[in-house]
Amino acid sequence: MPLDKNGEVIRPAKLWCDTSTAAECEEIMAKLGGYDATIKKQGIAVLPGFTASKILWLKKHEPQNYARLATVLLPHDYLNFWLTGNRVMEYGDASGTALLDVRNRKWCKETIEAIDPELMGKLPPLIPSDQPAGQLQPSTAKQLGLNPGVLVSAGGGDNMMGAIGTGNTRPGIVTASFGTSGTIYACSETPVIDPLGEIAAFCDSTNRWLPLLCTMNVTVATEMVRKDFGWTIKQLDAAVEKCPAGALGLVLLPYLEGERTPNVPDGTGVFFGVNPRTFEAKCFARAAMEGVTLGMNYGLRRLAELGVNARQIRATGGGSKSKVWRRIMADVFNAEVVTLKVAEGAAYGAALQAFWCWRLQKGEKVKISDITDAFVKLNERETVEPTAANVAVYRELQQIQDELSRALRSLFGRHRKFVLELTKK
Repeated sequence: MPLDKNGEVIRPAKLWCDTSTAAECEEIMAKLGGYDATIKKQGIAVLPGFTASKILWLKKHEPQNYARLATVLLPHDYLNFWLTGNRVMEYGDASGTALLDVRNRKWCKETIEAIDPELMGKLPPLIPSDQPAGQLQPSTAKQLGLNPGVLVSAGGGDNMMGAIGTGNTRPGIVTASFGTSGTIYACSETPVIDPLGEIAAFCDSTNRWLPLLCTMNVTVATEMVRKDFGWTIKQLDAAVEKCPAGALGLVLLPYLEGERTPNVPDGTGVFFGVNPRTFEAKCFARAAMEGVTLGMNYGLRRLAELGVNARQIRATGGGSKSKVWRRIMADVFNAEVVTLKVAEGAAYGAALQAFWCWRLQKGEKVKISDITDAFVKLNERETVEPTAANVAVYRELQQIQDELSRALRSLFGRHRKFVLELTKK
């Protein structure tokens, strides 16, 4: 959210799923010595989904707007600014800007100067995640019909709040969020730096770390199939149930809007294995559900390679409401899958974090895990254990999807240029 000196928004925010800033990412990392050197400097690569490249894009493509830039905030920081009048940013969301040295929780001077030497003065102060952003200011209190002085917690990003809301506040638990996009993340007492840059070495919103993988295409793929066949959600699930594990060999490479993990910004979706036997609605439905789950498992396996092992997957988001999808999750991940009694993990986490902040401000010595242990409860009726036969099917299917992805990456950029030429005509 680019703000001018008066605190007014200069232009609409470029969203994280906007992959048009790939060139700016390369430019920033080149100044830092390349991809590997960037990770060594700040613990995280500069990817199109992060904020750093959006700032450089604004500078290059809209110089008049950039000249007005006084403060860079993220959307949730802007809400805190509106509520309190304070321009601050907590560690969790700050780590998603690709401007933070995540090991030390400080702005990375080298990265910032690669964009603009004057940018440091436009970034807000950093605050711990258990501290308040401030108190409700009178002007906002009047609009909301509340009393001034109400404590406003620091808040955080959706995944950071989702970790709290699903009780993912100690090592060994992994949360998988199945929304429009997909995320898998865990709690760590120390930074988890991926030298390949596939796992984001984020800070969390409890003053620890949140190694996280993000895929851009989850329910966006299942919804595309559902709408094209004119189904309700129940009808989609029923169609998937009618097709065996593996969708008779039909595999979806689900890069509909490009992809972030793996980093394939020019990627497109590919249905592989179409033949007279698989050219049925039920196969496309199952392949969509399986394909996006396999895409998320790509990152889960990378987490395991970095020492973050899952004893239990806590599923949240719209996809977790589907019984057949939970079965696919358990078999693809080869782990126990559970859901929570409060399904809206991120919103619930925000409330729990605010409760934590309030109690700390009262002088209580309470840990966030004490709060989540008391308030986060499993919906045990929906627990699913993996089935060995299906695990074997998905292990083979995973290898096929991985090899297909690698084989096609060199073609995606060429295809994108071809499509742009066609649209010009």
